[in-house]
Amino acid sequence: MTHRGSRVLHVGSLSRVEGEGALHLSVHDGTVTDARLRIYEPPRFFEAFLRGRSYTEPPDITARVCGICPVAYQMSACAAIEDACGITVDPALRALRRLLYCGEWIESQTLHIHLLHAPDFLGCDSAVELARTARDHVERGLRLKQTGNAILELLGGRAIHPVNVRVGGFHRTPTAAELAPLAALLERALDDARQTVAWVSGFDFPDAETDADLFALAEPGTYAIESGTPAVLRAGSGTLSTFPLHTFLDRVHEEHLPHSTALHSTLDGRRHLTGPLARFAVSGRWLSRTAVEAARAAGLGDPYEGVVCRNPYRSILVRAVEVVYAVDEALRIIDAYEPPRHPYTDVPAVAGTGHGATEAPRGLLYHRYLLDAAGTVTDARLVPPTAQNQGAIEDDLRRTAQDAMAHDAVADEELTRLCERAIRNHDPCISCATHFLDLTIDRI
Repeated sequence: MTHRGSRVLHVGSLSRVEGEGALHLSVHDGTVTDARLRIYEPPRFFEAFLRGRSYTEPPDITARVCGICPVAYQMSACAAIEDACGITVDPALRALRRLLYCGEWIESQTLHIHLLHAPDFLGCDSAVELARTARDHVERGLRLKQTGNAILELLGGRAIHPVNVRVGGFHRTPTAAELAPLAALLERALDDARQTVAWVSGFDFPDAETDADLFALAEPGTYAIESGTPAVLRAGSGTLSTFPLHTFLDRVHEEHLPHSTALHSTLDGRRHLTGPLARFAVSGRWLSRTAVEAARAAGLGDPYEGVVCRNPYRSILVRAVEVVYAVDEALRIIDAYEPPRHPYTDVPAVAGTGHGATEAPRGLLYHRYLLDAAGTVTDARLVPPTAQNQGAIEDDLRRTAQDAMAHDAVADEELTRLCERAIRNHDPCISCATHFLDLTIDRI
């Protein structure tokens, strides 16, 4: 099909996505004039559900927001409630929370790498097809995911929507003997994670660069996962700055746009991106030595020197390095583990406002709760990473489509494939996505 004239490419439905959405591209005389990721799933009203509930309930309620990263919602909820009540959790309990979060990072990032994203780089239409040509790699990915699930099951009570998490800590904490089998699994997983980095580093990465500001938590001395201070790496200037978490909603503004039921976010009025590229840029120097060595060998540069990767296609490589880190960090926590005296820190109800943020696999997740003196939630705000990333994803789609227009006679099917790939770079709560765009065309 010629590029001249005008046309509208409308993707009516994205299947195998955690949520319902569509893609709309408008092209006039070879120029992409509009690119919209149209999310039309009815609002789920979780913030309204939380109002009037006890301050002990948000961890369990918000875990149901996502079946892929429930721990992220639980940890952000706990952090915000404890902040409102003025409580600091015992260090041993914080270590167990980080271990639980490592389990989610391992299983979620591994799912994305091996089953959702790798087929794009290897000319496969699905993970099933990939398993026929690269069975060992897919089996390795499944082993890694099982290891992450094992951590969730032991600490959380089950792998999906854990039930052992509570405000102040856990309903029950494990013994050292119960953690020992996890260490054996993780030792094998560390080899698998290193091999995954080596495998992914051999992929052919298209040239691309996001010009969005990179936004992630920062916690000097460690790679921020379950806590930290919001940090922004400005595009262009490369300036890194932080701001207090309680000012988050003063800096991150949400706006309802007609084409989406999900709110679009800007940071200080600018497009921003959360997730692995942002974490690597902000906190790469705090990766473990094992993860740094993996990053160097993979061609990502030296994280100790503050290297920044802005290529969305290489996000899969950063995710693989993060899996190495999560496995290594889980082993460190288990090795140093001493069972806490109590499974939770008491959190008495008080009137207050609390803020919490953690790093879900897809990026920074923020919660804010207002409590009355009885501990009843009077207001709640949740700002998930996918909503924050929508602007950057739409910009990537626009750039991807425009680059394709530079080549003569690009077929609509090929343009659809390229757009699928651009979306999957950011893993926007996509579950088992392989061939998820159904394209219709209106010519104008």
